[in-house]
Amino acid sequence: MWRVSGKDLLALRFEEHRPHLRAVAYRMLGSLGEAEDAVQEAWLKLSRSDSDAVENLGGWLTTVVGRVCLDLLRSRAARREDPLHDQDGHVRVPDPVVSGPSGPDPEQEVLLADSVGIALLVVLETLTPAERLAFVLHDTFAVPFDEIAPVIGRTPAATRQLASRARRRVQAGAPAPDTDPVRQRRIVDAFLAASRGGDFEALVAVLDPDVVARSDGGTLRPSLLRRGASDVASQAITFARFAEAARPALVNGAPGLVAVAEGRPLSVMAFTIRGGRITALDILTDPERLARVDLEVLDG
Repeated sequence: MWRVSGKDLLALRFEEHRPHLRAVAYRMLGSLGEAEDAVQEAWLKLSRSDSDAVENLGGWLTTVVGRVCLDLLRSRAARREDPLHDQDGHVRVPDPVVSGPSGPDPEQEVLLADSVGIALLVVLETLTPAERLAFVLHDTFAVPFDEIAPVIGRTPAATRQLASRARRRVQAGAPAPDTDPVRQRRIVDAFLAASRGGDFEALVAVLDPDVVARSDGGTLRPSLLRRGASDVASQAITFARFAEAARPALVNGAPGLVAVAEGRPLSVMAFTIRGGRITALDILTDPERLARVDLEVLDG
């Protein structure tokens, strides 16, 4: 009779939790690759531990991933005062999750549960590592404060205060966007048409007066940060070639655009829309990260 070894059974149990753990790590790190690394580190810790003594495997793994992510955040190079930049002045746009117009696949749906948009991830970047952990684990995944506290070396009361402070910053920096996908797509299409046509006035009309546009080119291409409707509209016209090559996609579950040329992605554009206007435009043009985007999903 075929039997499953203890190690194989443990691996099967771990795989059941992997999608959830990836979702935790993605919110903590804003990086799909680092999220995978954090989840793998959690497996290594589990495989070396006395798993029989773990009563709640899901909770145990969640806090382990949280601790790994906390260490990664603390080890990242010191941020500049403006959290939109790293120490070399590059604008940092979190990794987008790209899916076709028909919607995310089941794995992506778990990753994007609770509408984790690019704008939210950008605000999470402004939190301290401890604030980010307290907020993500408690507010998103309902981990009790008394389980989070030992991970960050604080009391449950202090951990609650960290989460509360983080919550206020998230609510102020990433207010709830519009959720009607038809209306969102209409606004994105209007932006695209105006960019292609070089229509400055039409672009300004779909942009919030205080819109922020971030473009992350990685180490190989220049990064850009623009604020205000006029400045962003002018920039959109300057880079009209991206608009010409753009195809509709869902970026973190919301209508966005992927520019493609000769079978390669040139950019991924994520839009945050509130009150019927674009309040944030996050553009990834980093060739290294774009190489990981699966263009086949655009045909799905």
